[in-house]
Amino acid sequence: MNAPNGTTRPVLLLTRRYPDAVMARAGRDYRILPNEDDHPYGVEEMARRADGADALLVCAVDPVPAALIRALPDSVRMIATFSVGTDHIDLAAAKERGIAVSNTPGVLTDATADIAFLLLLGAARRAAEGERMIREGRWDGWAPTQLIGTHVTGKRLAILGMGRIGQAMARRARGFDMEIHYHNRRRLPAAEEAGAVYHADADEMLSVADFLSIHSPATPETRHWLNAERIARLPDGAVVVNTARGTLVDDEALIAALRSGKLAAAGLDVFENEPKLHPGYAGLPNTFLLPHMGSATDRTRDAMGFTALDNLDAFFAGKEPPNRVV
Repeated sequence: MNAPNGTTRPVLLLTRRYPDAVMARAGRDYRILPNEDDHPYGVEEMARRADGADALLVCAVDPVPAALIRALPDSVRMIATFSVGTDHIDLAAAKERGIAVSNTPGVLTDATADIAFLLLLGAARRAAEGERMIREGRWDGWAPTQLIGTHVTGKRLAILGMGRIGQAMARRARGFDMEIHYHNRRRLPAAEEAGAVYHADADEMLSVADFLSIHSPATPETRHWLNAERIARLPDGAVVVNTARGTLVDDEALIAALRSGKLAAAGLDVFENEPKLHPGYAGLPNTFLLPHMGSATDRTRDAMGFTALDNLDAFFAGKEPPNRVV
């Protein structure tokens, strides 16, 4: 059996250029098929480049649909994703072919929660508008009514999805004396709630959301969860933050609410069809937009890669990968 550090090293297709420390470890323990220029592989190219590979190391922006999984050579036995989410992989198709799939939970919690709170503050306090004013030389001095934003301290924060990242977001919000409300598939134990108010009905929670932060997984059921009907349930002047997946938001509905003033602002790190985000966002002054950088710290990206490689190492050593999802 092929095994890391053995006489015969498994062949690993790397779909992107990963951090240097991850590339070094992968090259030490595997015979790697690198993506030399870091361009995104399409389905046909990925299937072609997987010829002779024992496993694939993919990332969240690599679509791995059923058609690709069916086209993979018989040699491929595992797909490790450099992400927590697995919505880009057809897990049922992988299971049908007997291909193991793993992810990287836990290691990006703090980095993503930091970005979520940055988005909350930046959107509420009109930081993007202020920065543009400075950079474009339009600031002519302080004024009593200049760039008045939304107060954050003491407000009500509603969290959709109280997993690791949602809980980390709540911890940061408590530092601003925010009142925490949440919806989750299951209620947390009292010690983990730490005083947060549980709402069994997510729609009912929206009425108390001065701020709504989205941390739910992307599934067929959650596609366009934040739609016009749910936005109408939010208080006037609410702020929406999304660091989960862009598919959870109906872009047309959110843009309409931002234009009308129903919502004060939105802070977004993820978008449907990214990087081709809806053009309506860029033209709105009350959006704080980031390019899917929630996990983008040196320590986090290294940890994601090492976790993915830990999963691969275990699999090729004949052990159960610690973060196997299929």
